[in-house]
Amino acid sequence: MAMNAAIYGPEGLTLTAWERDFFSDVQPFGFIIFARNIDTPDQVRRLTDALRATVDHHAPVLIDQEGGRVQRLRAPHWREYLPPLDQMDRARDPLRAQWVRNRLIAYDLLAVGVDANCAPLADIAEPTTHPFLYNRCYGRDADSVIAASRTCSDAHLAGGVLPVLKHIPGHGRATTDSHLELPHVDVSHAELSIHDFAPFKALNDLPMGMTAHIVFSDIDPDHCATTSVRMMDVIRYDIGFDGLLMTDDISMQALSGSIADRSAASIAAGCDVILHCNGDAGEMQAVAQAAGDMTAAAQTRANRVLDARKPPQNVDIAGLEAELAALIG
Repeated sequence: MAMNAAIYGPEGLTLTAWERDFFSDVQPFGFIIFARNIDTPDQVRRLTDALRATVDHHAPVLIDQEGGRVQRLRAPHWREYLPPLDQMDRARDPLRAQWVRNRLIAYDLLAVGVDANCAPLADIAEPTTHPFLYNRCYGRDADSVIAASRTCSDAHLAGGVLPVLKHIPGHGRATTDSHLELPHVDVSHAELSIHDFAPFKALNDLPMGMTAHIVFSDIDPDHCATTSVRMMDVIRYDIGFDGLLMTDDISMQALSGSIADRSAASIAAGCDVILHCNGDAGEMQAVAQAAGDMTAAAQTRANRVLDARKPPQNVDIAGLEAELAALIG
């Protein structure tokens, strides 16, 4: 059966009868869970098992588990982490601490059936970066961001969890929060290519990526990256990313128009998959219809993603916990 070109987040701690029927009918590529879906480890495992049971493929289940403010699995059942940039600044060996941290995160995720994490962030922290993003970044220059993002990705893959590269082609220059309004970046294409886009080009081999809801005026003044044909050409050809490309959350207020219009515009521009996060049943129905089945190219990329999951490598979790504590003091 063809996959619906979407990733959906369920409403609560367990699936409703409607959600079971809807997911079984439309066959989404994958799912995503949030704090509203999380109580205990056993409950999360039951939920991820139930989500996968609704579809005919071993669907990826995603989460945002960056550490710091953006962390869905929290104490008392899970570890808490410093904001990424704070850890990079504080650690005695920043890249080793980055690997250990993300290997521990991958371990926690896979234990509850989550096998894809919306990380690394390859956005470069700028002096003007909006606070919603700033300390979620890994560095303040392209080279440090590339090294830390690759380390994060390697740690996830070693733990059997797929990384999702975000926010393509770069969110660091945004001075507003795209959850609330649409940022505009007025910098030349040439400068963006040298600076902002460089980390994404260096990481263009990762299996999945997420777009940025940002207007880059010198490339396409009329559309944000998610719905811009011109920006999709930049992502696919200049940056060279040929992984499965999902939108950032299609219900964010940076975007205008109906959920259906946003979804259709994103697919028409060249996104492979619509990410819908808020669990609203009516919106999910609109996304399913507007997104439709995956294109042949998207299905090929999706199959590569499904094949990219590998068993986790053995690791001493207690040893890594002690090492991380020593590295960050």
